[in-house]
Amino acid sequence: MPLPRHMPYSYLSYQNLYETLKHCSSLKSPRNARVLHGHLILSGWYASVFLCNSLLHVYSNCHLTDDALRLFHESTTHRNVFTWNAIIHALLSSGRVSHAQHLFDEMPQRDSVSWTTLISGYSHNGLPAHSIQTFTSMLREFEFHNGQTQDKFDPFSFTCVMKACGCLGCTPFALQLHSLVVKLRLGAHISIQNALVDMYIKCGAIGFAESVFFGIEEPSLFCWNSMIYGYSRLYGAYKALDLFSRMPEHDSVSWNTLISVFSQHGLGVKCLFLFLEMCDRGFNPIFMTYGSVLSACASIGDLEWGAHLHARILRVEHGLDAYLGSGLIDMYAKCGRLELARRVFDCLEERNEVSWTCLITGVAQFGLEEDALALFNQMRQASVVLDDVTLATVLGVCSEQNHAAIGELLHGYTIKSGMDSYVPVGNAIITMYSKFGDFEKAYLAFRLMPLRDTISWTAMITAFSQNGDISRARECFDLMPERNVITWNSMLSTYVQHGLSEEGLKLYVLMRRRGVEPDWISLATSIRACADLAVVKLGMQILSHAIKFALISDVSVANSIVTMYSRCGQIKEAQKVFDSIYVKNLISWNAMMAAYAQNGLGKKVIETFEDMLKTECKPDHISYISVLSGCSHMGLVVEGKHYFKSMTKVFGISPTNEHFVCIVDMLGRAGMLDEAKEVIDEMPFKPNATVWGALLGACRIHHESHLAETALKNLVELNPEDSGNYVLLANIYAESGELEGVANMRKLMKVKGIRKSPGCSWIEVDNTVHVFTVDDTNHPQIKEIYIKLEEMMKKIEHTGRYISSVSSPHRSQKYHSEKLAFAFGLLSLPSWMPLYVMKNLRVCHDCHSVIKLLSFVTSRELIMRDGFRFHHFKDGVCSCKDYW
Repeated sequence: MPLPRHMPYSYLSYQNLYETLKHCSSLKSPRNARVLHGHLILSGWYASVFLCNSLLHVYSNCHLTDDALRLFHESTTHRNVFTWNAIIHALLSSGRVSHAQHLFDEMPQRDSVSWTTLISGYSHNGLPAHSIQTFTSMLREFEFHNGQTQDKFDPFSFTCVMKACGCLGCTPFALQLHSLVVKLRLGAHISIQNALVDMYIKCGAIGFAESVFFGIEEPSLFCWNSMIYGYSRLYGAYKALDLFSRMPEHDSVSWNTLISVFSQHGLGVKCLFLFLEMCDRGFNPIFMTYGSVLSACASIGDLEWGAHLHARILRVEHGLDAYLGSGLIDMYAKCGRLELARRVFDCLEERNEVSWTCLITGVAQFGLEEDALALFNQMRQASVVLDDVTLATVLGVCSEQNHAAIGELLHGYTIKSGMDSYVPVGNAIITMYSKFGDFEKAYLAFRLMPLRDTISWTAMITAFSQNGDISRARECFDLMPERNVITWNSMLSTYVQHGLSEEGLKLYVLMRRRGVEPDWISLATSIRACADLAVVKLGMQILSHAIKFALISDVSVANSIVTMYSRCGQIKEAQKVFDSIYVKNLISWNAMMAAYAQNGLGKKVIETFEDMLKTECKPDHISYISVLSGCSHMGLVVEGKHYFKSMTKVFGISPTNEHFVCIVDMLGRAGMLDEAKEVIDEMPFKPNATVWGALLGACRIHHESHLAETALKNLVELNPEDSGNYVLLANIYAESGELEGVANMRKLMKVKGIRKSPGCSWIEVDNTVHVFTVDDTNHPQIKEIYIKLEEMMKKIEHTGRYISSVSSPHRSQKYHSEKLAFAFGLLSLPSWMPLYVMKNLRVCHDCHSVIKLLSFVTSRELIMRDGFRFHHFKDGVCSCKDYW
């Protein structure tokens, strides 16, 4: 309240002046502060250092920094350390950091409050590194190493520097601070305990935070609330909920923190239930709570709940500010109601950069890039200050190729304005150029970034991966100062997607050795690598990790396990995992159908496909590849034609080369070679090499050398370096007795410098993969293997069912790699165990006959995956029915 104008100056005694100054400080009234300054002069108490210091404090609280400075300079003879501390505090509170530092340097004498004021001021003004530097200077001045006691230190200086350390995320310095606190016996202070827990959590050192927390006899509510967030980062949202349930009491911060955690983890439904429970317990939501719940509604697309919250906000909060308005815009846009998002935006009295960004993002999500860029231009005409988030969002919109020019102009703007130094903006620029395919500009932007985070490094790894530059991607990965699971996943996916599955698995092993906990992406990718290499034992070890980390029920992980078992020939295990998936998605159905198709179970493919349709799961082009492939392998021509037609008529899926490959292969295998050729001739686009390869393979089955020559002619035009095509035609000539054709093919290959791709087979024994090549001599047990093979061949010949083809003039087939691999398996594995052998090329007729009869004479199940499909041999019969 204002001071009475008629009050005589003499009326204000020393004590009255002090009390009035205190009252004025709490009121934060600039007018009263200046009136009191006059009273102080006229009453004769201006020489009082204590009252002048109190007035300085009043000016500081009233944000009258210039008045405070004037008073400070006028009282040159009446200063003490409190005077200096007060003016430095006033300057720091108003953001005048360099001036505060200058006065601090001029101080004739400093105490712990002086240091703490500067440490706190730097932290408050977003200069955590300066805060830490000042703290270390304080330690040196106090000479604590020379026997000073903890009485010299203000605990508040420690809490300030811990806050700064948390901002920088510097765990090594955090550990040093903790050691110092223990040495000075400051750990009993509640403020120190709170700051330690908070610092470790912000540094990402949740384990250390947990250790401090459980060492506190009665943790404060602040500690409990901090640990809820920490647990969510280390163990996930539900562990945070478990800790929440163990709290002796809750406050609104506890509830808001937990709701925020579930929202950030994408657990929208649980987030909404927690919001209801909080309200039922009598806790009032704050604006941040509404923001979290609106985000949860957006993540699950619950428009009804979002609209209910909108109505509640208008009823309880009596209006919308920019923060809540932004949340509503984001929610409506993500729920597919862009018109409602625009209506909320138009109704906002105040629009900030977040409001604009949410609307621009929402418009961009609908594929309306032109409208998004128009909004961005409107935002600039409205003189809204562009922040890093807005620029990053718009740069993301420009990532489409047709907006490349605008994107480059925006990049120029970020450089001119200095905003390219902001990490989110730099990351968006890297991603934008990567999507343009300009990887050198992406790398240049990366190198020019003054600061980088894990997203920056991960974006660059992804860019190199997209460019097929695996070595530079790995170099970038190795240079990273720190990595998170997303970065590991990026490098892991790079290896697996480029066919380097073995390197990918080595990286996964290294990841686990470094103590990084895998997520569902890590596991799904690693299991896929095992599927590519057909190493089931290692895959089962990774499967055990999925169980350990409670990710076995994740549908993506389960889908990858189905694929792994199927590619390793363990179709029954694949079926079990598929049946265990509670909510199957399209990928689940496709994985199981592909498993049946690869293993020659065409009727099971059709049965599974029909089951999928009953669940109202709509098939895609991959589904039909499996169905048609299954029909092809089993000779189900009528069914195959039916599904090929229904693909377009019923589901509107246009056939691709892959679908025509299946149809040509199906017709060709059934002996309908002319019809297969007609299908190729009538294709609506130019057939690729795989289509002609299917026809060539059918010609091999039916010894049709004339049509095979036509297929090869087209194959040579499309893929002249593929040796497999020449070898296949040579085989057709040989099996038809056309020795001149064989000679011509061999001569042609020699002239063109084409060498046959080396065949190899491998088998896993005692956690080791043993690889064999034709006429192998390198295996340490090769003598025993040849003896075993000869022994088996004699038994096979005694059946009277084997016609040897080793006299074939073009090559020796006696010691092909798959025969050696099975012989080694018979030597090394118990008689009850099925043998699994993988081969990189198509199995030849002789080897197929030998392995089929080998299953008969040994009474064992033999499974082989060649370059095209699985063969399950049992009792002298193959699952392909000699039709491969």
